[in-house]
Amino acid sequence: MTQLAKHIIEGNSVLLRPAKESDIEPYLAFLQDTEMNLLTGSQKAFTREEIEAWIRKISVINEERFDSMIILKETGELLGEVVLNDMDTINRSANIRIGIQGTQHRGKGYGTEALLLMLRYGFQKLNLHRIHLGVYAFNPRAIHVYEKIGFHREGVERDTLFMDGKFHDLITMSILEDEFDALYGA
Repeated sequence: MTQLAKHIIEGNSVLLRPAKESDIEPYLAFLQDTEMNLLTGSQKAFTREEIEAWIRKISVINEERFDSMIILKETGELLGEVVLNDMDTINRSANIRIGIQGTQHRGKGYGTEALLLMLRYGFQKLNLHRIHLGVYAFNPRAIHVYEKIGFHREGVERDTLFMDGKFHDLITMSILEDEFDALYGA
């Protein structure tokens, strides 16, 4: 398998790049961010060994996923990740997910910029037609960002997550390549 070293996507404030060994500690901190785990419905605790193995796995090209670390250009700090996964080359579709670490980094547009960079990459470089996601109903800030970017609500998967003693709905959303092009240009 080929390294993803040349897959750096640069924006104004952030850049997306493949994972590397020096990301192990900041990625472990990212996965231990309580608010991020709540917002994404993550309930698993990861060991350092699991993170090391995961970083090695996602640092190589894989036909089913494209993982990128979100890096703040100004400081080089790892802010989070944005991932295209469950890629289906026949139907030209993929799932997208994103996580931003730390309340100090949320609400500053970094996630929006990272999403737009990855959507552009998915539609223009990977030839995707449809990119979809799931967001929990208790995360109105993310829902607002996704709708502002151009995602459309498709439906609700009822009671998909059991957390904090109750069930929560998952809202499914998607954006198509022609919708993205109409909003942001080809």
